Amino acid sequence: MVLKQQKIDITDRVTGKIINGELELFLENAPIGKIKLPQAIPFELEHHFETDHQRIYQHVTVTEQPDAKYTDCDDGGWC
Repeated sequence: MVLKQQKIDITDRVTGKIINGELELFLENAPIGKIKLPQAIPFELEHHFETDHQRIYQHVTVTEQPDAKYTDCDDGGWC
């Protein structure tokens, strides 16, 4: 048996996380490299998302004082 080195395309399996001003690259949760991001990098995000100091935020609607019932009742009064 002969072993041979081969190059395979893993691009669609690589993920990234922005950590400390760098885009850290991972393959199946194993770090494989990083890309240093410039300070003023322009982000193009979908509606309800924004960036601030290289952090990404999502605008959501939340309940400030949720009702403390164990279950919610329907309009007929059944719980």
